[in-house]
Amino acid sequence: MRTIWNGSINFGLVNIPIGLSVAQQRQDQAFRTLHRECGTPIKQKRYCPKHERDVEADELVKGWEFAKGQFVIVEEEDLDAVAVQKTQSIDIVRFVPVSDVDPIFFDRTYYLAPASAIAQRRPYVLLLEAMKKTGVGAIGKFVLWGKENLCLIRPLGDSLALETLYFAEDLRSRAELDEAVRETELSEPELAMAVQLVESLVGEWDPEEFENEHRRDVREMLEAKLAGEEITRPEPVAPVPVIDLMEALKKSVTQAKSDRAPAKKPGTKKSAATRKRAAARS
Repeated sequence: MRTIWNGSINFGLVNIPIGLSVAQQRQDQAFRTLHRECGTPIKQKRYCPKHERDVEADELVKGWEFAKGQFVIVEEEDLDAVAVQKTQSIDIVRFVPVSDVDPIFFDRTYYLAPASAIAQRRPYVLLLEAMKKTGVGAIGKFVLWGKENLCLIRPLGDSLALETLYFAEDLRSRAELDEAVRETELSEPELAMAVQLVESLVGEWDPEEFENEHRRDVREMLEAKLAGEEITRPEPVAPVPVIDLMEALKKSVTQAKSDRAPAKKPGTKKSAATRKRAAARS
């Protein structure tokens, strides 16, 4: 597995060699911006509106906007003076129950690859099994791409994963939302019907059952354009207004029960675009 960072986990006096590998990669279709007239990709230029001209890279400098339209110029030397010390280690500072770390703190997931030498894998497996047995994860700090990162190391299957975490100051306050919820009253029948609706939709978590339908339709649209087919825009579906909450809950429960049919395998459902093209050919 390709790694983007190699170092070690410091666990007491134990040193565990690891490599950091990206766990997620979005598969959305990428687009370039073209000149419509000739289809050539355009170039982005750096333009100074005050001097009304393009500027070169060596004319640029960082600036901190301390007030609207007012900046403090920050040189690279200034940033070097407060730069974090570059290390190749993840220092574990605490073990906590994994369930105590709210997912709102999760930033990005990485796989932690063990050392290639079999003899050096023993401390990796030891830490993995110890955390499995105790149900805890390791909170640590490390430096990646010049920035200090807080992280959670946790068991994931038969290996370790690392979640980079947001610091507490990075989270926006939800006090206003909590207050609005506390001020709202519910009736017992409404709550009972809502619970019934939730229970009617309970099932197993199987990520393979879920498909990004928009991503699929975009790819099919691109393939159709490449084949010279005409693309037609579907008619917009008007939203159904919800007037009575209780009535809406009852209808939702009925609909959920009727939809509880065996799930189809991924890829068996045809998109609207596919159905239209098939109908046009027949």
